[in-house]
Amino acid sequence: MVERLATSAMGTRFEFVLSGEPRGSLRSVGEMAIEEVVLWHQRLSAFASDSLVSHINRTAGDEPVRVDADVWELFVLCDEVWRASDGAFDATIGGAMQGAGFHPGDGAPSRGWGDCVALNAEVRSVRFTHQGVRLDFGAVAKGFALERAAAILREHGVRSALLHGGTSSVVAIGAPPSEDGWRVAVRSDAEPRMVTLRDRAMSVSAPRGRRNSDGHGHILDPRTGASAGNADTAAVLCARADLADAWSTALVVLGKRPAGMPGDAESLIHTGRCWEEMTSAESPDDFREVA
Repeated sequence: MVERLATSAMGTRFEFVLSGEPRGSLRSVGEMAIEEVVLWHQRLSAFASDSLVSHINRTAGDEPVRVDADVWELFVLCDEVWRASDGAFDATIGGAMQGAGFHPGDGAPSRGWGDCVALNAEVRSVRFTHQGVRLDFGAVAKGFALERAAAILREHGVRSALLHGGTSSVVAIGAPPSEDGWRVAVRSDAEPRMVTLRDRAMSVSAPRGRRNSDGHGHILDPRTGASAGNADTAAVLCARADLADAWSTALVVLGKRPAGMPGDAESLIHTGRCWEEMTSAESPDDFREVA
C-alpha cells in the first residue's frame, strides 16, 4: 500500500510518500504528519504577526521569552551551528533580509547571534541583548518541521517513507520495497548528482531562486549582509534534516567545508567548476573532485 499526501507551507510544497502497514490507517498517520508541518509553519513564520517567531521578535528585546522543549531544541541547534560555522549560519539574519528587500521592513544586519541572543537553559528562555534583533528560521524551518513529521510516522510504525519540502529538504525512512534506498537527485547548474538515502536526511541550498530588486540571491552572508555566492549549490547528508538544512546554507556562504562541521555529515559542494565531495572520513582540506 502506498499513500501520497501534500500541503503548502513555508512558501513551498511539502510532499510525503508513505509505504507499508503501520499501526492504524496509513492515510490517517500521514495526515497527522502533514498537520505537524502546518503547525510549525504557523509557529515559525517570520511573516505572520501572530506567529511565535514574531512574538519573540517583538518581546525578547525587553524581557526574556520562555519557550517549550521543541522550540528550545531549535534554539540550541541554531546556537551550535552558528558557533561551528564561524557565523556562516545565523538565525538573526532577519534584519539583513529586511534590508535586502526579501522581507517587509527596514532592518539591517545584526551584530550576530552570539552578541544578540542570550539563552537560559535553566528556564528555557530567550532574550535579546540589543533592540531590533529579528529572528528568521527560514534556513532551518523546513528541515525542523520534517524531522517532527518523520518522528510521528516512526512512532506509528511507518517503516518506508520519503518526505520532502520544496524538493530541497528531504527525509528518508527505510527504503522502497525491494530497493536499497530512496534515489534522490541533487540538481545544480552542472549535471545532477544522484544519491541514495536510507534512514537519512538531505538538504540542498543554492543562491538562485528568489532574488531581490537588484537581482541578488536570497542567501545572504550573515556576517556582512551581502549576497552569498561562494558555492552555487551545496548539499548535506546526515541523520537530521534540521542540521542538514542549517549546514547546507552555511556551505553556500563559505564555499567549503569548515573544520567544525559534524564528522558524520557528508557534503557535496559545487563551485561552478565541479562537484567537491567529502565524506566523514576525510580531512576538511581533502576535497574529492567528482565529475
